[in-house]
Amino acid sequence: MQIIDTTDPLYEKGVLNFIEFAFNGFEEGILFRGDYLKSTSCPTCKFPRYKDLNNKLPNKVMRYFLLALRLKQLYESPDIAKEMRWHKDRPFYEDWKMRHPTDSIAWKSFDLEYPSFAEDSRNVRLGLASDCFNPFGNMSTSYSVWPVVLIPYNLPPWMCMKDSYFIISTLIMGPKAPGNDIDVYLQSLIDELKEL
Repeated sequence: MQIIDTTDPLYEKGVLNFIEFAFNGFEEGILFRGDYLKSTSCPTCKFPRYKDLNNKLPNKVMRYFLLALRLKQLYESPDIAKEMRWHKDRPFYEDWKMRHPTDSIAWKSFDLEYPSFAEDSRNVRLGLASDCFNPFGNMSTSYSVWPVVLIPYNLPPWMCMKDSYFIISTLIMGPKAPGNDIDVYLQSLIDELKEL
C-alpha cells in the first residue's frame, strides 16, 4: 500500500485526491472523508483504517481525479467546445442504424424524462467503463488495477472513442477486484456529479 503524499504537485493543484478507506471484503467498506475523515476504523465492521497506527500506513488507498477540471478543459478549447454540442446539432438519419448513442432508445427516453437537461446542448453525458489489468504483466502476481474511465458522449463518434478524450476518474488498486462493492469506490464520483 502507498502512503498519501500531499507534496505531489497534482494533489496540491486539486487535480488528484488520495482517499483512504477500510474494506474487509465481507462487509461494506467506508471512505474516510467528510464525517469519517478523522476516524481510525470503519464504524460498521470496525476494520482498521491503518495497518500501522504509528506510521499511519493506510490499509488501502484509492486515487480519485476530479472530473470538473477535466470537463473545464474540454470547454476551454473553442473547437472542442463546438464538438461537445455535436450530439444536438448532428444530422438525423431515418434508416434506424445506430451510429452513436444519440440514436438509441435509451438516449431518447432520457430526453423525454428530463427535458430541462436535454434542452441545453452543453450538458455533458458520460459513459462509464471499468476493467482490470495487472500492471506487472505477471498473472501469478496477485495485484491488479481497476481504472474507472468516463467517456463524454457529447462528442461525435470519431472523437468520443479516442483515448485522448477518455477521462480517468478513479484508480482502484489492490490484490482483489472490487466486484459487487464497486459502489464504495464510486462514491466520490457520484458526489461530484451531483454537485455539477
